[in-house]
Amino acid sequence: MLGIQITGKISNKNTFNGDTMNHTKLFAGLLLAGTIITGCANSGSTVANETATPSSYQAALTDAQSALKKAKKANYEWRDSGKMLKKAAKAAKAGDYETAVKLAKKAQRQGEMALVQSKEQANAGPRP
Repeated sequence: MLGIQITGKISNKNTFNGDTMNHTKLFAGLLLAGTIITGCANSGSTVANETATPSSYQAALTDAQSALKKAKKANYEWRDSGKMLKKAAKAAKAGDYETAVKLAKKAQRQGEMALVQSKEQANAGPRP
């Protein structure tokens, strides 16, 4: 890149505002992209490589039943939540505790979301 010196002569010398700045921006962009990708790759399950056991299934089941009971009390139980618990029980009976815990936790989340939905839509009605 050409720059103007104080004497007014044209110089072939690269200035900080030229190629060096572009390389700095490129490096910063790549560093940011790498950080984001690494963060996304590590944002999976909070339970890392733990083996599900009958006791972990029982704990997940108890939590799910509690959340669904609250949603039912608010008259906002979602359609598939009970079905998930039945599938979880079936998986646990077959010894597949990984699937059983996963389904129980999913049912729990549905119960919690149903309760939030019931509060958000408590005053819902037709528009005037």
